[in-house]
Order: sequence, then structure tokens, then C-alpha cells
Amino acid sequence: MNTPAEFVAWFRSVAPYINAFRGKTFVISFSGEMVTNAAFVDFIHDVNLLASLGVRLVLVHGARPQIQLRLDESQLETQTVMGMRVTDPAALQCVKESVGRVHHEIAALLSMGLPNSPMANAAIRVTSGNFVTACPQGVIQGIDLMHTGKVRKINAPAIHSRLEQGDVVLISPLGYSPTGEIFNLTMENVATETAIALHAEKLILLLDSADTSVLPRELTLPESKLLLENKTPARVAPIPDAIRSSLQYATKACELGVTRAHLVSRHIDGAIIQELFTHDGIGCMISQETLQALRKARIDDVGGILQLIEPLEAEGILVRRGRELLEIEIDRFTVLEHDGVILGCAALYPFPEEHACELACLAIHPDYRDQGHGERLLKHIENKTIAQDIHKLFVLTTHATHWFIEHGFNPATPAELPKAKQNLYNYQRRSKVLIKHL
Repeated sequence: MNTPAEFVAWFRSVAPYINAFRGKTFVISFSGEMVTNAAFVDFIHDVNLLASLGVRLVLVHGARPQIQLRLDESQLETQTVMGMRVTDPAALQCVKESVGRVHHEIAALLSMGLPNSPMANAAIRVTSGNFVTACPQGVIQGIDLMHTGKVRKINAPAIHSRLEQGDVVLISPLGYSPTGEIFNLTMENVATETAIALHAEKLILLLDSADTSVLPRELTLPESKLLLENKTPARVAPIPDAIRSSLQYATKACELGVTRAHLVSRHIDGAIIQELFTHDGIGCMISQETLQALRKARIDDVGGILQLIEPLEAEGILVRRGRELLEIEIDRFTVLEHDGVILGCAALYPFPEEHACELACLAIHPDYRDQGHGERLLKHIENKTIAQDIHKLFVLTTHATHWFIEHGFNPATPAELPKAKQNLYNYQRRSKVLIKHL
């Protein structure tokens, strides 16, 4: 942002996200590798920012490299079964020491409040507890995994209670049994089950992989399942095992009630901020349903439509409509919405006595043109016209003549317009008249 105007435009663009996220619960998981990275402090600053915006945060950390280092120092070797470490009593002692150290280091960073830093006046309260009840993995392939466990239950009421007090909840990859045993869990298992139990708005998995380009920017739940089943022949690059595992957890979370799950590389500066506060994001988002909808406009869409069409009105491309007129005519409008943001709109005005309809105010956001959105809106308007048993659609345009001709419209004259429209024709604008017979 090189100018004040660019800064103001950017700040306004994030306002809808701030309003949407306030009071929502996000579960964010990150690995022990991330904790050891020098950029981890910047991540803590981003967590502070989310907390200051009223987001209810649950952080789930890993500790794999720290555990491995402690095992090496103790000259202990452990088996792995299907990617899971066998945690015997000696290894469990190393796990407890390593996880405890990492946990306290994170809590200390979250407690920072240095002047002239992003943490100034933060006053974040960090809370932890025995929120995770676990049980043993058991015997797999003939090998007893002993203290390696899996989540049995999350104490959601206790976590909600702390979140309602404004605390950031920090959860480690350890679980406890009713008999007093401690189990070594995976960070992903804890984060996913926590998000499900809390009915979280978002589960955000920060990946150690530097390249997530093998994943699409967006996946619906059915699309994610097909991807995991390798039923997408158009895909060229195979999904690495580490990313596939995270995608499986994200898919499970959405399947069991989490609104959205995000897979984001931890190596990108400000990864969670870029993913959450930009329209396209930088990672892969899995949602229960498609994020794009073509629907009838509502009164609360007026602001979004005005924001979309006002620049075109200023250029003389569209006829100027004030807010009051738009509110009166909102039932005439169809909007193309993506993740709560209006990308396009179109209006349909019928002239039933002359068996014709007018397509008006067709507009697509500049950043999303040439992606087929205009064609989709046009097809929808055509179908609405036919549904009224009308087969003549006309449009007046000053700039998009060729586009409409390419989509089946033919040049016409103002005399071919319905009488009521002829009386309103503005000869100063000299709009081109085009008609399509459906």
C-alpha cells in the first residue's frame, strides 16, 4: 500500500470479515516444528490480533521434534506402527517433559506485552486444563502402542466457559483417562475433535509443507471426499501423504459440523491473516456447501450492489440508481454471491403487455471478470424470462455491445422497444439496443 487511499480501501475491505468473525470460535493447530522457527513470534502477534478482534481462540500445539530430541538425548529408540509412535513408559516421560516445555514457552509468548510491539496492551489470558479425555490406541498389527492414545471426549462446556471469559485456550497433545493415565496424542486428532465438539466456525491446520498448490483454493465436502478417493482424473500432481492426512482431518471436521476448515502453509508470513482476511485466501478451504450462490437479491444486499455498480455509474456505463430506487426495485435483482461477497448482479424488468423483458444492470466485479460469471447471470436471466412465458429479451448498453452480440443478441432500434420503454429512452446516452429471441 503506497498511498493513504490504498490503505483506506484495504481497511474497508477487511471490515466485513471483522464483523463476521467477532464472537466466532476458531481452532488453530500448529506443529512443534513451527514453534522452533524464528517466525513463530510473528504468528503469536497474529493470534493476538485475532483475539483483539473478538475471535474466540483455541490453540492446539504439537511437539514431535521436541519429543524426538528428548528421546535422542535419553538414547531411547521407539517403534512406529502405521505412522504412530509406540509410547512405552520411558518414552512417555520424554513426551511429558517435551510437551510441558513447549506448552509453557507458548504461554510465555502469548503473555508478552512489550511497549512499541504488536503485543502492547494485549493482556491475553491463557488458560489450559484437562479438557481432553483419551483412551489407548490398543494393539495394532500385533504391537501394543501402550501410552499412544486417541481422543475419547472433549470437555466442551469447560472450554466454552473459558472462551466466554475472553481467555485464549491452549491445548497440548496429551490426554488423560478416568483412571489417571496419560496418553500421547497427535495434534491433528486433538484439534479436529476439539473443533467438532465446540461446533467451531473454523478449524485451521497450519501445515509444515511449504507448497500447498496441489490443493484447490476451495473444496466442498463432496469434492474433498472425491479427492481423497482419487476420483478426480483431471488432477495431475499426487497429494503428498502429509497433506493428505491433514485433508482427511479437515474433511472429517466439516462432515461432523465444523463450518469450514482451512489448510495453510505455515511458511507464509502472516499465513492465517492472509487466509482469513482476503477474499481468495492463500490456502485450501473446505466447506460443507459450495460458497458460490446465484440467488434473488434481498434488502440487505443493497449496500453490496451499490458498491459494485457505483464505479460503473461514475464511468457512464450504467444508468445511475440511488439507494432509494434500488431498495424499491430490489425484487428485480439477482446477485452472484461468493462467501458473503457480491461478485455480480443483474436485474430483470418485464413488459408483459408486449411480451418482452429487459435485462438491466448486468455487472461483474472487476477482479472476477472473464471467469464465466457474466454468462452464468445471463443464462439465469434468460431462464427467468422464459419462465414467465416471455421469449423476447432486450438490453440497452453503451459499452458491451460486442459481448451481447457474441451471446446471441441482435442489433435493433429504439422503435423496436416496448412503448413504455421507448418513452424512457435517453437519446443523449445513445445506448445501443439489442434483442435476443429465446
